[in-house]
Amino acid sequence: MKLSGKVAVVTGAASGMGKAIAQLFAAEGAKIVVSDHNIDNASLVVNEITSAGGVAFAVAANVAKEVDVQHLIDSTVAEYGTLDILINNAGIMDNFVPAGDLTDELWERVFAVNTTGPMRTIRKSLPIFLEKNSGVIVNIASAGGLYGSRAGAAYTAAKHAVVGLTKNVGFQYAPKGIRCNAIAPGGVATNISTSINAPNAFGMERAMVGMQINPRTGSAEEIAKVALFLASDDSSFVNGTVVTADAGWTAY
Repeated sequence: MKLSGKVAVVTGAASGMGKAIAQLFAAEGAKIVVSDHNIDNASLVVNEITSAGGVAFAVAANVAKEVDVQHLIDSTVAEYGTLDILINNAGIMDNFVPAGDLTDELWERVFAVNTTGPMRTIRKSLPIFLEKNSGVIVNIASAGGLYGSRAGAAYTAAKHAVVGLTKNVGFQYAPKGIRCNAIAPGGVATNISTSINAPNAFGMERAMVGMQINPRTGSAEEIAKVALFLASDDSSFVNGTVVTADAGWTAY
């Protein structure tokens, strides 16, 4: 088992990529904290993990709220004694809203979840990692964090910021035994589309231009395998970078 004895927090783990990551990590021997704002669905994931012989418990957390982030990490340490792996997966879309139609409220909401949330979980986890000179952070960025129009302006900017945060943390804390990498998924079949409500027609039209060259849609399980590589010692020399997982879409 690649993660035997490790403790992993996965945010946004009640469904989609987060759920797949939590399940795979548990199968590889990690003790899992299934974190999500939807505690009912998070509890269902815990039941699936424990029924398969894994170890997990659920914590209700909205990563846009500092008090929830504090509670998440504190609960992890209280239950398992430590933290080894942090997976920042929670995220929302932005209705493909272009800059000209963007409101402060939408900008701030998308950044609060997609960028400030990961910053807060990292900030709270670092003292634990520093104390033992060991820790792994994997941020779920996006092809939208590498290119200009895979979503609206807020999502694009927020995911670009996640990429920058990843590189900064990875380099600065490398001498302390801490690694921080990101995954940039392309089109993946998850339920993140449920966070899209009345998409902006112009923005969506511009964002969809490149869909015709997308080789295929990926699965949550395929992204989970990349996360496992980055979270395990198999990637011990990989730090401060972004792994693109998109079937070659952005290679065009």
